[in-house]
Amino acid sequence: MRAAVDVADAEGIAAVSMRRIGQELGVEAMSLYNHVAGKEALLDAMVEQVATELVAAVASLDSPDPATDWRGALRARALAAREVLLRHRWAPGVLETRTTMNLDIVRYYDGVVGILRAGGFSHDLAHHSLHALGSRVIGFSQELFDPGDAASGDASEEMLAAMATQIPHLVEMLAEVAHDDPGSTLGWCDDQTEFEFGIDVVLDGLERRRASTVVP
Repeated sequence: MRAAVDVADAEGIAAVSMRRIGQELGVEAMSLYNHVAGKEALLDAMVEQVATELVAAVASLDSPDPATDWRGALRARALAAREVLLRHRWAPGVLETRTTMNLDIVRYYDGVVGILRAGGFSHDLAHHSLHALGSRVIGFSQELFDPGDAASGDASEEMLAAMATQIPHLVEMLAEVAHDDPGSTLGWCDDQTEFEFGIDVVLDGLERRRASTVVP
């Protein structure tokens, strides 16, 4: 598992295969099947390691008391999770493909609900809030679409020029928008600035909704 995570961190998730991990460990790939059922089981194990890091990261936080500042507590939690994912940039994509829920991820979300409840949210509003926060609460923003290799350099400019007559509003917007901080980026449009903007908008909106439901 650790060898697989190291390979993915250095070269991306596409580099992870049973054969490659066997090479890293100095064993035949078939030997790995004594420990994991296959590639999908290996990916589950890699997610397990990241989830363990997430739980450890939030456990060590010196965040505000959610009873007095639930937004600050939840924001700190999301930003701590993002620091973990920035160390494992492959993780968001793999997390979205898992068909079973990791127990540490469930515990992480249980902590989110605990913060919301301590902040005065009803169970109903806490449930709505999880849907509104989406993946941001665990440290990344889901992309609307992935332009792939066309998102960089001259290819991006050519793509925009070719599509200008078809999607003029998006092209005009994208011509002015720049994501120029690759060190804080987890996806094509998921840099730190956009992530923090998005989570702050959602948290501010949830606070207004929470305040409107509080019984005097």
